[in-house]
Formats: sequence, structure tokens, C-alpha cells
Amino acid sequence: MPVHVVADTVRKLSDLCTALEQQYAVTCELLGSASNGYRDSDAVIVTADLRVVDNIAALKEMFGKLAHVRKRIFLIDQKERLSTVQALALGATCILVNPVAQARLLAQLADGNRPEVNSNGALRSSREAASAGAVSIASMFSAALAGKPVDINGTIGAGSRIADCITEDGLGSWLDTVRRHHEGTYQHCLLVTGVAVDFGLSLGLTKPDLERLYSAAMFHDIGKARIPLAILDKPGQLDAQERALIETHPAAGHEVLMGNAGVSPEILDAVRHHHEYLDGSGYPDALCAASIADIVRILTISDIFSALIEHRSYRETMPREQAYEIIQNMQGKLEKPLVIAFREVALGRKGSAVGSR
Repeated sequence: MPVHVVADTVRKLSDLCTALEQQYAVTCELLGSASNGYRDSDAVIVTADLRVVDNIAALKEMFGKLAHVRKRIFLIDQKERLSTVQALALGATCILVNPVAQARLLAQLADGNRPEVNSNGALRSSREAASAGAVSIASMFSAALAGKPVDINGTIGAGSRIADCITEDGLGSWLDTVRRHHEGTYQHCLLVTGVAVDFGLSLGLTKPDLERLYSAAMFHDIGKARIPLAILDKPGQLDAQERALIETHPAAGHEVLMGNAGVSPEILDAVRHHHEYLDGSGYPDALCAASIADIVRILTISDIFSALIEHRSYRETMPREQAYEIIQNMQGKLEKPLVIAFREVALGRKGSAVGSR
């Protein structure tokens, strides 16, 4: 497989080419040069400082011609939301943080050799919807962190694309694509949206209710923009102080979205209360059954299931059967009829095949 490497320094370029050239046919260029080596490549790897305006301008010019390249891997120097937003906006299909282990980079390239289009075009459809969703979520988080207005219509529009993808192709290709190409909180939000849509479809929700559900799913964790990434992505167990900080995210998300005319009261309610349980043991308001709306109950189950099955670098992906068993055992916390109805989504209903913090 031909691989093209682009870097903003000679040192980065040399190190990356050395790591790859024993297994791949590698071409390379310094960012801003006139090379067209990427034109015949199956994968492009970019390692550059995305805080530098000139780098972004040069990459925009290059990536405008890269629609044919299946694998576009960005290696960013710092795990910060701005760099992630920039990489996604430039067309990244995978983002890794330097220093990247050679084995992990090679695994991503090997993964890129899998077919991206099945007989129905489902994988390509999923990949395109996931990419649009990830760009929207990353932009939303960046705006929330900076105290700027969130692009409400853009986020809901991305949710609509995901809903169309799930309706047409089923949940299986969506979960596979999201877990393969996205990480952390963005992966989780994309998974929750897909699972919630499939759940809503299985329940026969009306179109307006389904729109409210996928919009709530897209927005539900926006409050995590105010939580340090070191806590969100911590591989071990959270201590009491970290857990308390995590539990502020529903109220923080409600605060970010409150007063925006594009966000309905039902969506605001779901953002604030998606961690509430019927027995009153949830947060942030310790609501009990009568106070928890139907959309919230659906979103909560989707959120828990997605958190259990998402891929993390520090642990194995939980099988869907085990994840559903855990949900079944949460007696008194989740609505039993909904848990029963969720079984066909969790274990793979007809037309789809399934495989928090």
C-alpha cells in the first residue's frame, strides 16, 4: 500500500519515514512544498503543529484534492480540543497523539486496508456520517469551552445525517466505523446518537420525537467540554474529587445550551437529566420516576450501553451481550419495559447488527 507522509519539520519527516518504510512504499514531503506524491497514495499521514496558521492553510490546499484517499491519519502534538477540531475539519479519518507507538500507527494503516465499501455502500455511508458528526461535536465542544455560541443547527443537521445512516444501513456498520476511527468523548457521543436512533426506530417513535431524541444525544455530553481531558480519558478509576467533577457535566451542559432558541425544553431536560435513575440515585437532581421524561429514559439506556461497548485503548471492548446483561441487572434504576424492548437493539435487531462516564 502506497503511503504518503507530510510533516512540518525535517526531523518529524525523517522519523516517520524510517518507522514506515520497511513495510510500506513511502513517499514524503515537507508541508508547503510542491510535491504531488499523495495523488497515488492509499493513505496520507500528517504530522504538523495545527496551531500554526500557515500549516493549516497549506493543509487545506492539499486536502481539497484528497477525497480519493481512504486513510487520512493526523498525528497531533498535543491532545487539545482545538487541534482535534482542526484535524477533523481538514478531513482526518483518524487522529493520534504524539508520541505515537509504532505498533499503533502500523495497526491503523493495516486497518485501513479493510474494504471501506460493502455491497450496499453502508461502510462508506457510515464513515461519511461519522466524519460529519465528529466535526460537529468537536466544534461544539470547542465553542462551549471558549464561551462562544454553539452551532445548534449544524449539530442537529449532523444528527440528522446519522439518523439517515442508521435508518438506511442499520446499526452494525455505524458501531464498527465509529469505534474504528474515533476516540474518547467524541466516539461516545457518536455511539450514543447511533444507538438512540436505532432504539427510537425500534420503538416506532414519530419523526418529531426521533428528531428530539437524536438532537438530545448529540448534545447530551456538551458539559464535558469543561472537564479536563486528563480526567475524561483517565484509564484508571476516578477518585472522589474527579468523580464529583465529572458529575457536574449534565448541569454544565444545560447551562451552555439554556436560552438558545434552537434547543427545545425537551432536549434541555434530556441534557440535564440523562444520568438520573428511577430510584432517585442519579445526578444532578436526584429525580425519581415520575419526574423523568420518556426521552430521558430512552437516552439513559442508550448512553449506558454505548459507554460499555465503546473502544478504549486501555481495555477490551465489552461484548454487546455482556453490556446488555449489565443493563438488565440495573433493577429499579431503568424502566423495565424499555430495557426489555432494548434487547433487540443491543443484541442485533433485524436490519442491524450491534458489533460512562
